[in-house]
Amino acid sequence: MPSTHQPQDDQFLRLYSEHEPSLHGFVRSLVPTRDDAREVMQEVAVALWRKFESLASAAEFRPWAFGVARMEVMAWRRDRGRDRLLFGDDALAILAEQSEQMSHQLDAQHEALEECLGKLSADQNKLVRAAYAPGVRIDQLAAQQGRSAMALYKTLHRIRLALVECTRAVLAREELG
Repeated sequence: MPSTHQPQDDQFLRLYSEHEPSLHGFVRSLVPTRDDAREVMQEVAVALWRKFESLASAAEFRPWAFGVARMEVMAWRRDRGRDRLLFGDDALAILAEQSEQMSHQLDAQHEALEECLGKLSADQNKLVRAAYAPGVRIDQLAAQQGRSAMALYKTLHRIRLALVECTRAVLAREELG
């Protein structure tokens, strides 16, 4: 059955998809295990969906979502109050604040890295993405390219140095801008 709120549903899904990795990292930093984080994230998604109409503007989604996630973590902790492996409320508040700040920093670093990857030549970009794909072994990649593993390592090292320099410059530019 089609929703009568289709544009609002679409907006929620776009915003949630954009911020879900950061939210998950935030929640994961506040609970002991990955399974706990998955459990809390399910509750976060439901809470965000239910409360989405109360959001004033899309620009406020990220801080609002982090606030909802923090509340869901606290509810999860309350439900497991007898577990001695959980942090106290003061420690949790400090961790939550630090995690949210780090999330912003990691997002900025990721965006800067993507910008810098875009500045590489097509061959360099393809090589980096191939070398860091899951399950790839450098010796096998080198053999596919008819190179020694050491030559490939050296090439990747030079590219990484260029990416580090570029990323630092992009981040410095953004801090000044």
